[in-house]
Amino acid sequence: MQKINDKLYSWASILEPATLAQAERTASMPFVQPHLALMPDAHLGAGATVGSVIPTVEAIMPAAVGVDIGCGMIAVRTQFTRDDLGGRSLADLRRSLEKRIPLGAGHDNRTVGGTAAPRVAALTEEAGDRLAFYEGLTRVGWELQLGSLGGGNHFVELTADESGTLWLFLHSGSRGIGNAIARHHIRVAQEQCRDRRLPDRDLAHLTEGTEEFDAYLRDLEWAQHFALANREEMTDRFLELVARFLGAAVEEQERINCHHNFTAREHHLGHDVWLSRKGAIRADAGRPGLVPGSMGTASYVVSGKGEPASFESSPHGAGRAYARRAARRTFTLEDMDEAMVGIEYRRGPAFLDEIPAAYKDIDVVMADAADLVEVRHTLRQLVNVKGE
Repeated sequence: MQKINDKLYSWASILEPATLAQAERTASMPFVQPHLALMPDAHLGAGATVGSVIPTVEAIMPAAVGVDIGCGMIAVRTQFTRDDLGGRSLADLRRSLEKRIPLGAGHDNRTVGGTAAPRVAALTEEAGDRLAFYEGLTRVGWELQLGSLGGGNHFVELTADESGTLWLFLHSGSRGIGNAIARHHIRVAQEQCRDRRLPDRDLAHLTEGTEEFDAYLRDLEWAQHFALANREEMTDRFLELVARFLGAAVEEQERINCHHNFTAREHHLGHDVWLSRKGAIRADAGRPGLVPGSMGTASYVVSGKGEPASFESSPHGAGRAYARRAARRTFTLEDMDEAMVGIEYRRGPAFLDEIPAAYKDIDVVMADAADLVEVRHTLRQLVNVKGE
């Protein structure tokens, strides 16, 4: 860990100047107390740095939570091993996943999403008098988005750990509805701060005790619950497909579901704060967590160490080394083929910005995180499914 100054601590050995400058701007906000913690995977984000843990007093910056509220990981350890795959075609499993889990906006859930009904009902009840607001935010109804993957770095994977045990691994969040909720409240915060001089408009905040603050918290919590339910729904569908593929029911040995874009009321270093983790997971002592690498490298099942200065947090992944457009200009499909040898995936130019070389070296990230988490399992991809 490096103490940059009294307001900024960093665990990142790879840190670009622009990312550091962005983190310093965020840390300079007077309600950020006692300091901002940069995770090993930190990289440039909108407003606040991705891979930052931001404690605030009597205020929250919606853009410092991010637009994919509740985005996170879920993993299930099964009783199966690589040997149980036998000579079965992993391409068949990949194609079945691409049919059963909508990879886009969620329209296809009209035909495959009936299993989501109980989760939709629970979220409808929780929404209460905010339901009409949520229903008016997106063109694709939020209930159809539940059980859809999304694009970018969201993925579904079949992986194997160091002993050969098979794990189901998935990354997604609150989809279009979470994005719309976040953008609404970012605009509200910017309007609230229109007469203030800010180092970045996306550092606009909502003040505790106001109606706008209370509305954001309520919507934030709902979106976080949506994200959790979304991952659970897709994982249940994945379990059904694996059972069919292997000809036997899956016996869950362990299930881990964790956010990495959220805010919670927590107590750290003598302060009661609103702790925003933008690209970071909870890592209090003994808590299980998930840290994915890129689509062609290792991912990790970890256990938190409860490091106080990090606000009991850890990295959420490898962190980008190339912006998406830069990655598309730099790498080729042949580079992707080389990086994905031995992994079943859908080849195509749509995924070039997700090539492993577009990300930081996950081994360096995990070495930087040695004080934050302990590695329990190392997972290697066998099948990778990504949304366009």
